[in-house]
Amino acid sequence: MKQPAPVEIFRTHSSIEAEVVRGLLDAHDIHAIVGSGVAGAMVRLGQAQFSIAVLPEMAQRARDLIAGHLDEAAAAEVRRISDTLGPLQERINYKFKDLGLLEHALTHRSRAHEDASGGVIDNESLEFLGDAVLGFVIADLLFTRFPTHSEGYKSKVKAGIVSSAALARLAEEIGLGKYVLLGRGEEKTGGRQKQAILADSFEALISAVYLDGGIEPARTFILSLFGPLVTSAGDRAAEASFTDDWKSAFQEWSQANGRGLPRYRLASVEGPDHKKRFEVELSLGSEVVATASGRSKKEAEQAAAKAALSRFQ
Repeated sequence: MKQPAPVEIFRTHSSIEAEVVRGLLDAHDIHAIVGSGVAGAMVRLGQAQFSIAVLPEMAQRARDLIAGHLDEAAAAEVRRISDTLGPLQERINYKFKDLGLLEHALTHRSRAHEDASGGVIDNESLEFLGDAVLGFVIADLLFTRFPTHSEGYKSKVKAGIVSSAALARLAEEIGLGKYVLLGRGEEKTGGRQKQAILADSFEALISAVYLDGGIEPARTFILSLFGPLVTSAGDRAAEASFTDDWKSAFQEWSQANGRGLPRYRLASVEGPDHKKRFEVELSLGSEVVATASGRSKKEAEQAAAKAALSRFQ
């Protein structure tokens, strides 16, 4: 005899609420199936819809249980999530109206893959949107900050700002890694410290702020981290701080100020093969203007150029 198809009894945009409902029904020996999908064709809010289905003979009992217990249970779960993610909200100076969005932004695909119900959605779509929001805000910032600079200049700075390495550093700055929701396997392999996961989660977080509050809160969040780096430095130093190309920045400064081309000389190499330190001298004409060391000659040259730029600007 063919088993009757499950009946949908509940639908929500919140993954938190869906999990509360499933847990409630399971506690009363009602097997619940969680499904997910996109909330219609207009998806500006980017929220998945979560549906709860049960066997037909359990449908009315399930609806009665939900009606009688959901508000209290959901409120308790929201308080738990709020307490857990509260420090992060304080760190980014933004309080979410929909904590489900923040939870979604922090959910790595490893966590979603380990959920057999299919009711947990990873943050990859939010990463895509966050990348676009970040790119727009940074382009607008650079257009305003450097109105007379070339497109190539602004593109170079923008590429450095939105690089995965830069995003991972900022994610570490706000302690994002401790809040990311990982699967057990990823947790065991140090996922909270992986640059790719941190950078992706940072983009997803930007997206969540945008979806929850709009472009202005997202802009405020982004500029709180990126803005000071741009506005506190001179033009060439600002570019170098994002691209780590201090040599090009110093060469442009030295030529613009009639000092000619800088010259780099390897002064010494010390240490064993696996841990060498290279010392480089940077000269303008006959004057040594900076000395620096690094794990490679290239790193030492960049450090010397950075020191020289700081000295003269």
